[in-house]
Amino acid sequence: MDIKPGDFVMPGDTIKDISSIKNLVIIGPGLHQGNDVNTLIITRPGILCHKPHNIYWVETPHKRYIPKKGDLVVGVIVKKSGDALKVDIGSAEQAALSLLSFEGATKKQKPDLQVGDLVYAKLLSANKEMEPELVCIDKYYKAGNLGPLSSDGFLVNVLPEFVYKLLNVENPLLRTLGKKFPFEIAVGMNGKVWFNAKSTSDCLTLMRALLVAQHQKEKEIIEACNKR
Repeated sequence: MDIKPGDFVMPGDTIKDISSIKNLVIIGPGLHQGNDVNTLIITRPGILCHKPHNIYWVETPHKRYIPKKGDLVVGVIVKKSGDALKVDIGSAEQAALSLLSFEGATKKQKPDLQVGDLVYAKLLSANKEMEPELVCIDKYYKAGNLGPLSSDGFLVNVLPEFVYKLLNVENPLLRTLGKKFPFEIAVGMNGKVWFNAKSTSDCLTLMRALLVAQHQKEKEIIEACNKR
């Protein structure tokens, strides 16, 4: 069986002809080196992940999101105290976000965020001993695509493994939908997806597509998109 990143794998599965640089492969949790450098053996069930050009690991589905430094997440503000916000990102602990962690924010000028608002943020730190910390700026102190999300949009929760399919550039789902109508979308590694379109009808179409596709295999999604 031809296994590729984004596929669900089981213990004992073997991956051959993997991408490597100078015969060097970096493997993470869920993998064991085979007899040669171009072969990996799966040791736990989950989603096979790959980061160019030679990093592989298995992401095991969890009922709760486990924060990882650098992840982009969609969160819901659940508490506000001065400049400090508490954000629900679906993990065991709420994440901390400062109102000063936004582009151009100062003590006098800060974003007007309230309980119930949504934000697209990046995990600055994620340690077992400390609560996760979020920021809405990059290393150049620019917002980029991060920041508050419009209350006009919709929020849905999807399976963690489906997030990897959505973020896979070879997956045609979002590209196919984009040809039918324009929309905005923010995909969180925590399984929360925010989106907005010009009409309620388009939003409902997008929501149905996401909820159906999360239970389909990569091949089924591609076949469905090719029929459109």
